[in-house]
Amino acid sequence: MLKKLTGALCVGMMLVNGAFAAETYPERAVTIVVPFSPGGATDILARILAERMSDEWGKPVVVENKPGAGTMIASNYVARAKPDGYTMLLAASSLGIAPSVYSKVDYDPVKDFTPITQVASVVHVLEVSADLPVKTVQELIDYMKANPGKLSYASVGVGTSTQLEAEMFKKMAGVEMEQIPYKGSSPALTDLVAGRVQVMFDAWASSGPFVQSGKIRVLAVTTAEPSPSVPNVPPIATAVPGFAAMPWLGLVAPAGTPEPIVQKVYATLSKIVKEPQVKEKFTGLGLDVIASDPQTFKAFIEKDIQTWGKVASDANIRLD
Repeated sequence: MLKKLTGALCVGMMLVNGAFAAETYPERAVTIVVPFSPGGATDILARILAERMSDEWGKPVVVENKPGAGTMIASNYVARAKPDGYTMLLAASSLGIAPSVYSKVDYDPVKDFTPITQVASVVHVLEVSADLPVKTVQELIDYMKANPGKLSYASVGVGTSTQLEAEMFKKMAGVEMEQIPYKGSSPALTDLVAGRVQVMFDAWASSGPFVQSGKIRVLAVTTAEPSPSVPNVPPIATAVPGFAAMPWLGLVAPAGTPEPIVQKVYATLSKIVKEPQVKEKFTGLGLDVIASDPQTFKAFIEKDIQTWGKVASDANIRLD
């Protein structure tokens, strides 16, 4: 009986302390760790959010870039940070993908983090070289089946979302095409424009200018529903029922971060991302606003891990 009372008292004290911490939080600078180099869409997004969070809280919110190792350097750093709300990670889909494709990962994407909110969905598109005689996803599938082994697709690297999306498409559409991996989107797009590869899954933010200039042709978005960032472009699911690939960006904290602090950060971000000027900036970066609550985001991450784990396993994608 005494043990139960002691346990209940400890839990109660934790709740009281957490609530008090949330009332005074933040009392000093907050750091958002970005797993990519400065200047990219994720970094720009982090700085947009950091500026507005600082305005709301009256305390500095700074962005710290820790790129490398498929985003694992940043993920490991935040997983081991003190769970007090002062160090958070602007995580990407790779947080959950990495354990499925890398043989050694030093963090658990579920156990080592506390989800706060999925901030945005990164709009990806299925595109083809302009000289390929197809204008719809169904025409692409028909062409592939009539010309087995003729087409290749560009990815921005083995184990990336662009490869996994293509492998999911291959399996669900019942087609074959060879992967040509590149070190980044720019060289891959250069070869797509030249016709040296014919198909690519890529972020709209990097592909949009090439599509708008007529150098490549967009066939569909990978999202389950039409994307407001790419109007009048249908989802792949209209031709391949059930297909949905939605790379994401979201804020997570180290496991054990007090729930009242998590809720306070979520409430602040939920307000910020709904502001018209912020939403407009998101669209310009090829992002769709999400702002899911912590529990919804947690369930989304867990499902995402299962989805890409199966795709990686089926396609035998594994990196040392």
